Amino acid sequence: MGSGHDALTPIWQEIVLGIIAFAIVSFVLMRFVFPLMERVFAARQDVIEGGVKRAEATLAEANDLIEQYRAQLAEAHTEAAQIRDQARADAEAIRQDALTTARHQADRIVTAGQQQLAAQREAIVTDLRAAVGALAVDLSGRIVGESLADEARARGTVDRFLDELGAAGSTSGRH
Repeated sequence: MGSGHDALTPIWQEIVLGIIAFAIVSFVLMRFVFPLMERVFAARQDVIEGGVKRAEATLAEANDLIEQYRAQLAEAHTEAAQIRDQARADAEAIRQDALTTARHQADRIVTAGQQQLAAQREAIVTDLRAAVGALAVDLSGRIVGESLADEARARGTVDRFLDELGAAGSTSGRH
């Protein structure tokens, strides 16, 4: 302890030199480093805020697209239901047309068959009249003993015979 300096009391030259060095370092930091850091922090903040804004804008755009897709999907479902209903209606109309056409064709076939049957019946009745007439003339000729060669007489006899036969058939058919 011989130097006369107390360890607890600082040396004033070191304090002054420390204050000057601190002032110089503080000045350099405040003049050059802190503004640079402020600009870097501001740029980073702008980048982050811009990223957040872009993310929000992208999210809003995505939500709009989702809503558009949902609307289009609902519209597609509605359109599909309308197409399905229209197809059912068309199928029913086609079925009704086919049934109507089939009924008309069946009616025509039945009518044509009835006409054909009527024509065949007439032809058979005519053939039978001729055959019955020939037989009647031949039989009457045998019974009467004379030939009924005269056609007018034969026809009159046959017609009379058939009329009597028809009258007897209609009377017995009613009982």
